[in-house]
Amino acid sequence: MIRKVGPYMNRRTHIIIAIAAAVLAAGALLFYAVHTRQADNDRPPSHFVTIKPDKANVRSGPGKRYPVRWVFVQSGIPVEILAEYENWRQIRDWEGQEGWIHAAMLSRKRSIVVTGEKRTLYRRADAASPPVVTLEPGIVANIETCDGEWCRVEVRNNIGWLRGGEFWGIEPGEIIE
Repeated sequence: MIRKVGPYMNRRTHIIIAIAAAVLAAGALLFYAVHTRQADNDRPPSHFVTIKPDKANVRSGPGKRYPVRWVFVQSGIPVEILAEYENWRQIRDWEGQEGWIHAAMLSRKRSIVVTGEKRTLYRRADAASPPVVTLEPGIVANIETCDGEWCRVEVRNNIGWLRGGEFWGIEPGEIIE
């Protein structure tokens, strides 16, 4: 017996295909959302990173075809990530200059730059504790820990505590363990 396929079967087939396509699209969106969230969770909690090599070009746009705006000539300088495009990161330095740098030039290691006037590095997280050394503005220090108010830092073999607001390179109130 030969069965005729009428317009009813064609409409039903179209409906099934449409439902299947919608289910597949919803699944793809869910997969993308989960994958993106996992990638975000792999990033450090702050948008601050440091310059990895001793020499790193900062460009006017995200690619080698864009001109170099300036060159970092010291590793460990903190920068703030503002945006991402493929393997490029838009950054801001402690002086407010913005540009693009390749992600391979950045490290998750954290540091700060002393800002304002001369700052005292204290032995403990207490302004009444003995001073370790006085730091000039522009000095870069490596972060060991931050409790949201004070950060324990190391600079030129001196270890001590700086009060938040006396430097640039962390979010206000950020805790680093």
